[in-house]
Amino acid sequence: MKGSGSRRLSLSAGGAVVGAAFLMANSSIGPGFLTQTTVFTAQLLTSFGFVILVSVLLDIGAQLNTWRILTVSGQRAQDLANQVFPGLGYLLCLLVVLGGFAFNIGNIAGCGLGMNVLFGLSFRTGAALSGALALLLFWSKEIGRMLDNLTKVLGVLKIGLTFFVACAVHPPLGQALAHTFVPSKVSAQAIVTIVGGTVGGYITFSGAHRLLDAGISGRDNIKRVNASAVSGILISTLMRFVLFLAVVGAIVHGAVPDKDNPAASVFAYGAGAVGLHIFGLVLWSAALSSVMGASYTAVSFFKTFHPVLAKYEKAWITLFIVVSTLIFMVVGKPRELLLLAGLVNGFILPFALAVLLVGATRPALMQGYRHPLWMQAAGWIVVLVMGGMSIASLF
Repeated sequence: MKGSGSRRLSLSAGGAVVGAAFLMANSSIGPGFLTQTTVFTAQLLTSFGFVILVSVLLDIGAQLNTWRILTVSGQRAQDLANQVFPGLGYLLCLLVVLGGFAFNIGNIAGCGLGMNVLFGLSFRTGAALSGALALLLFWSKEIGRMLDNLTKVLGVLKIGLTFFVACAVHPPLGQALAHTFVPSKVSAQAIVTIVGGTVGGYITFSGAHRLLDAGISGRDNIKRVNASAVSGILISTLMRFVLFLAVVGAIVHGAVPDKDNPAASVFAYGAGAVGLHIFGLVLWSAALSSVMGASYTAVSFFKTFHPVLAKYEKAWITLFIVVSTLIFMVVGKPRELLLLAGLVNGFILPFALAVLLVGATRPALMQGYRHPLWMQAAGWIVVLVMGGMSIASLF
């Protein structure tokens, strides 16, 4: 009996580790992900592969530090930040929740657009149905297991469907691989946008907070945490690279991305009406998984401030989704909110990572754990690079 119980515990922990990786990856693969990748690929063509490569290195530096510091300390980002300096955690919580809320409205909009392409429903009807589905999923009895399983299914679905379109357009693989390491042109704006879209704002903490909720913390779990963090980055990178190949293949063969919906036009060029419906399914699944990730992570940022908040976690998640959906249905596409959210999330990564790196130098907060010097150096490089680029983007 004891062996059976240990086996179940191990399987549960293993599922949470994989689920955390997919939660982080799926949180980053939203409507903005599809649009950003298509627009920058159209500008840089095969050299966009280099942007993906640089972003992966910065992403791993940010995520390895964030996930390890939080799980070893056994504290969520806002709680650790408050111990580094009183009040910092509340500021970080405010930034993450506001940024996640604004992006969630965009995710709901993406759900509406996806349902429109798939079934011809109006944007608002599609958004309302998708919001209702998200609520049903969150109110399931085992939310943790549901979240882990759903993110895996949606992640595999998105990558598989996009790979099908990439194969249909016959991308220039040799040139794409060569320019990934030796680009013909480089765009700092593209790097900042892609890194911010992959690990910016709430996305940075989604996987680590999921692991803490699953009881995975402490030095004994460092290997699991590292594997989960790197896996999350590699999953989102695989999706981005496959989408990059699909876009660049379509463009070199004569496709012209539509200004209003560039990703949709690429899928339609690659596989006609079937491709357009594939895009609808990819967009809907990307948007729905981002709604789940944004809602779950945003609430995880303030539920620790008071026992009552933690007790009614599902109610807060429900409110988060309902309000996001209602705002979209009343206002329509919230372009200004999305632009503001992008700006805020661009600053959250360097700010939050700097706070965590300072916390990692305090043995009392880290239970005697000494954070490796090379990881601290890698983390501060990410802080300086992303902080500098974010400030430059304002001008």
